[in-house]
Amino acid sequence: MEKQKTLSRSIIILGLFSFITSLSGESTNLALPTISHALAITNNEATWIVQIGLITTTILLVAFGHLGDILSKELIFLVGGILFTAGSLINGLSPSFTVLLFGRIVQAIGSAMIMANSIGLTTEYSTPEKRGTALAIISMFISVGAISGPALGGVLLSAFSWRWIYLINVPLGLIFTFIGYRVFTFPKLTRGTIEQPLKEANWLGQGIFSVGIITLSLSSLFFQSANARYLVGSLAFFIGAGLTIYSFIQDDHSKNPWISPNVLRNKRFMLSMFALFLAMLTNVASNILLPFYLQSFHRIDPMISGLVMVLQSVVMLIIAPIAGRLSDRIGSSKLIITGISILILSQIGYTFYPLKLNWLLVLFPILLNGIGMGIFLSPNNSLAMSFVDKQFTGVAGSLTSFFRTIGMSLGISIASAVLFAQLPNVRYISPALGSHFVQAFHNVFWVMAALAILCLLLSIYAIRSNRKK
Repeated sequence: MEKQKTLSRSIIILGLFSFITSLSGESTNLALPTISHALAITNNEATWIVQIGLITTTILLVAFGHLGDILSKELIFLVGGILFTAGSLINGLSPSFTVLLFGRIVQAIGSAMIMANSIGLTTEYSTPEKRGTALAIISMFISVGAISGPALGGVLLSAFSWRWIYLINVPLGLIFTFIGYRVFTFPKLTRGTIEQPLKEANWLGQGIFSVGIITLSLSSLFFQSANARYLVGSLAFFIGAGLTIYSFIQDDHSKNPWISPNVLRNKRFMLSMFALFLAMLTNVASNILLPFYLQSFHRIDPMISGLVMVLQSVVMLIIAPIAGRLSDRIGSSKLIITGISILILSQIGYTFYPLKLNWLLVLFPILLNGIGMGIFLSPNNSLAMSFVDKQFTGVAGSLTSFFRTIGMSLGISIASAVLFAQLPNVRYISPALGSHFVQAFHNVFWVMAALAILCLLLSIYAIRSNRKK
């Protein structure tokens, strides 16, 4: 009974922080066109408000997951809540684009600490037979945040200012951190227990990884400029990818790896992670481009645009717990394949978005997108975590968040590069672009559909490999 109470309280805290980080992310996506005009930056530059946060989170996720394992998941998690709140305050008061990017970095450091330990804590406190349900509850909180983000963001943008999409996080963050402090139990840490792991950590591998991710993310800039330099961009992309891959190899052979070799060499777990990466990469394109299609191209009010963006999250909120319970009963394989198949159809649906606004054609792919991701996420996470021993749940959880985040980061880079490479010298998307913009928009989602098909093939291979074992 006491263990059940601990699980319930922990799930509430983990869910509340998942809610607030999701709330901020979705609000930021919706506000990009507004912030672009308010700070006198191009639409393309505005996407970096999202990307800078995702890049920072990606770089730090694994490190904070490792520190959570060796120090305290609860401590790292709550410090993350404090930093996330501080970053939100900086964002809300930022006088310039540069200060806003700095605030987003601080906010992202906090998000990394939260995300790196949330799944590990959930898995640690739950029993194997309840794991799918527990993870589904966390997905529900994320979906509620995703719903509240566009809806609340639309109201704040229409009635007040874009700054309030960040300032509203400050009181919420303070309250949730206080509740977490009262609920969680923390180990007694001495200076020695903190300093020793930090001294022995594989900082060389972390440095290589950081340079790789930054180079990989910045490579898209060479494709988006008016005088696109495809050779330089391709070179930067492959160098960044190579450094990122090498950092995992280096870490695997170091004395004190960030990622346990037992996890990194776990083929079944890693295959599930690559599938998650491709699914998130595919899914994020609509989140980042729909506000520009609706608000900039069709001049739809931010409040209406926010309500449209809510649809996917509402569907995920309904589907995720059902998928989680089904995965506990019938297994995850069929649900994973079904979810990705529907995701593919949704991406093809976006390629039918018309020049003249048609709400049926706009809403149907969004609905399919929510169904597909809602069916896929919880079963895939549950299957992946079932492959990992309990002592490695922290780093495995942080890797799950890492692959989600790097998928989103690269997805935005790819979607932005494909779109704006077709629109050279365009500072702001407007109705004047006409069919030129719509065709460019369609091409982005043909690319995403192809990546979703690759995700499907990888998942089928992973499931067959698991059955053989």
